[in-house]
Amino acid sequence: MTRLVGQQLPSITLKTQKSFGVAPRIGMLVTLMLILASAVNAQTTGEAQNEQWSVARASIWYDQLPWPVGFNYAPRYAINQLEMWQEDTFDPVIIDQELGWAAGIGFNMVRVFLHHLPWQQDAAAFSQRIDLFLSIAEKHDIDVMFVLFDDVWNPVPQLGKQPEPTPGVHNSGWVQSPGAAILGDIHRHDELEPYVRGILSRYGDDERVAIWDLYNEPGNLNAIPYGNAEVDDKPKYSLILLEKVFAWARSEKPIQPLTSGVWRVKDGRWLGEDKDDPGAALFDFMLQHSDIVTFHSYLNAAETAIAIDSLALLDRPMICTEYIARGHDSTFETLLPLFAEQDIGAIHWGFVSGKTQTIYPWRSWVGAIRFWDNLFSDEPDPWHHDLLYADGRPYRPAEVELISTQISEKVAHAKKH
Repeated sequence: MTRLVGQQLPSITLKTQKSFGVAPRIGMLVTLMLILASAVNAQTTGEAQNEQWSVARASIWYDQLPWPVGFNYAPRYAINQLEMWQEDTFDPVIIDQELGWAAGIGFNMVRVFLHHLPWQQDAAAFSQRIDLFLSIAEKHDIDVMFVLFDDVWNPVPQLGKQPEPTPGVHNSGWVQSPGAAILGDIHRHDELEPYVRGILSRYGDDERVAIWDLYNEPGNLNAIPYGNAEVDDKPKYSLILLEKVFAWARSEKPIQPLTSGVWRVKDGRWLGEDKDDPGAALFDFMLQHSDIVTFHSYLNAAETAIAIDSLALLDRPMICTEYIARGHDSTFETLLPLFAEQDIGAIHWGFVSGKTQTIYPWRSWVGAIRFWDNLFSDEPDPWHHDLLYADGRPYRPAEVELISTQISEKVAHAKKH
């Protein structure tokens, strides 16, 4: 713009120079003003890229996707994120087999947890394993939603050999990232910046990555299994870290949307809506800064529908990134048709039954209940999460048939419109 104006100015400048003798300075001033305006405009554009996506941009992005339907993925060989990703245990053959089973059902998205410790140990080697995973997912036409941090279960993550599962206990070896030592010390939060920036700069324009879920269930207190090891006033520290993570990630200008999903709901209300609730500020920040709305619901269909109505007021695309708790009437039969009808993405917890043992309910953490419920048996009834046995057979064939049919019908409906 400045060059074009500079080419048009001389005739005006020469004419005014004869009359007033000050035109060169005026012309220079105009040019400088135009240069300044151009710089300000560029800065404003840059700042806009560092802000939450507009509703229009989020809607356009979502409309270009197939209906997102899939699962939270941990391979059957892994008790947690570290065992999934560490060099000694990472197993692309099993991953390829399991994602092949997923593609056969019709799933098109997986939500996968990363961890900061493998990155800090050897970022280049960890990236090679991530690259291989993304190649396998692409081979099966499956998009990936990566999760960077997680406040759930063991707050003391450690590299190296991971523990064997505790018999009959749900997710007995899952670990948090970053964990209590870093989360509870705000002076250590910045240790995580290279991890966030490194991952986002490498994969922020990688079309195999669909979404960045920056922080899973921030502020989760894990009161029963790990309460004694948790950070005091945890939601406050989680919010401080989450604010930084959003800023670090946003400044890398990824092509994918950023989100962090709300997860505490009762009677259709997000508990953070109550300003007296300790999680109010945290939940409000999550909803006001996520490009798309993500949420967890292990409620029945009626209660989930009420919760959806409250989130719909934000007018943004929605994906449920955790559901299915069969013993709580959170089932494929009740929830998947609801999500399909309202065009809400559906990512349930668990796929192949393995070392996470998420076929057992959350209550299995309480020893007396575990004994009472006979949860030391090989197979609880019903399974809490998960869809397939380790050999690929469905736990309930009718569920797999329902999922495949629902996906096919949704695809057919989209083609008509």
